[in-house]
Amino acid sequence: MRTGAILLVLFGHCVFIFPDTNTLLHQMMLLSGFMGVEVFFILSGFLIGKILYTLFLQGEFTIGKVLYFLKRRWFRTLPNYFLILLLNIGVASIIGYSTPDLWKYLFFFQNITSTMMPFFPESWSLSVEEYAYIVLPFCLYFMARITKPKNRPYFFLFTVLFLILLFFCNKIAYQLTTSNITVTQWNVSLKSVVLYRLDSIFIGVLCSWVYSNFRHFWQNNKHIFSVIGACIFIFQFVAIGYFRLFIELHPWLWNVFYLPLVSIGVSCFLPLLSDWNDETSRIQKPVVFISLISYSLYLVHYGIVQQLLKFYVKYNPENPFELYGFISIYLLVTFSLSYLLYRFYERPLMDLRDKNS
Repeated sequence: MRTGAILLVLFGHCVFIFPDTNTLLHQMMLLSGFMGVEVFFILSGFLIGKILYTLFLQGEFTIGKVLYFLKRRWFRTLPNYFLILLLNIGVASIIGYSTPDLWKYLFFFQNITSTMMPFFPESWSLSVEEYAYIVLPFCLYFMARITKPKNRPYFFLFTVLFLILLFFCNKIAYQLTTSNITVTQWNVSLKSVVLYRLDSIFIGVLCSWVYSNFRHFWQNNKHIFSVIGACIFIFQFVAIGYFRLFIELHPWLWNVFYLPLVSIGVSCFLPLLSDWNDETSRIQKPVVFISLISYSLYLVHYGIVQQLLKFYVKYNPENPFELYGFISIYLLVTFSLSYLLYRFYERPLMDLRDKNS
């Protein structure tokens, strides 16, 4: 899933390399970038949910366990983020981009309650994930301190459901207090804002609870869930256009229900994919390799590699030879730089984290 997600994001951001046309390929690129991030959200929630659930069941859930969890997550995410933030500042100075309110990026405030700023735009999803890492364990800690739960598995479930409902209600509040009737505004003021997106991560956490407690049900119904997920995507990406359920006429559908439906649709494929463990597959090595460097790929591919290449390498997007030559260079540089970042920076820090745990 991680490999698929990052490849969708890379393909999606190629939309800024191709000429701006209203073709099927252009629409597929726009959709794939969006879907790649949504897959990352569900997968991240699923993985951190399993970790937190295990910690929560192991006796009293203390502040020490919360900090242990955060230390491991921050060792995984923050060093790369801050290094790439510095590099993005350097790229912006070369290209001439403005970099207002840089201090917000130090605390992931760039899109916590308002529209994402244009500098380092791909960092919006990282803000969503970082605040999910904070909100869930602290919510578990304080609610457990107050209520002293006897049935810890179901207390975990109710806490996650409460958080999903809370952030779903934020979208209802958005619908009631704004007059958003364009997809462009929806994209920057709802889809990319932390306040309205944490439920996507928590839906993945909910899936981890089902996986941990109802494994037999999870495995036996994986194909049924996949069909349900496919039906959700057919509705969202085919039926909405066919029946002309556009945001101008149906803002409630888009502002309140569209994103949770995407998260549920992605989640429906988790039972099938979590059982996929074919060690003899020919694609195993490239899939594992891409998944390992996926975080580095996400951070360097657009704001650094693509922007510098477009600044220094001139090409004619209407000329297929020049266009695909540029894309080949872009992918080669992106994968090479991402591997170096992973091999000599990210992995050593992860090893250090594991030694100190």
